[in-house]
Amino acid sequence: QVQLVESGGGLVQTGGSLRLSCAASGRTFSGYTMAWFRQAPGKEREFVSAISWSVGSTYYVASVKGRFTVTRDNAKNSIDLQMNFLKPEDTAVYYCAAASAPLTARLVRRDNYDYWGQGTQVTVSS
Repeated sequence: QVQLVESGGGLVQTGGSLRLSCAASGRTFSGYTMAWFRQAPGKEREFVSAISWSVGSTYYVASVKGRFTVTRDNAKNSIDLQMNFLKPEDTAVYYCAAASAPLTARLVRRDNYDYWGQGTQVTVSS
């Protein structure tokens, strides 16, 4: 049974940093795309960033490019999201997701993902 468990959320001031982690278990993720999505109150869940588990290539939504960095640790079966220069508009529940497909442009759509974590809250105060 595949499990994705996020951790690392919290409260931070504008301009601060947080590091989210997603521990993945239950199968081998070679060939998968791992991603981070977020959902703010009253808004739809949106794509943030993705990484190819095998190749390590990455993709970011424009609003976080240059501030967020996604990495993977194959030995630990985990991915991280380093978030710097945080803004109040980054406040949301952040979800880890896994898709059984290589990283392509269509992977920004949440309906292409097979597995989801339970989410972790990130709150950025102004």
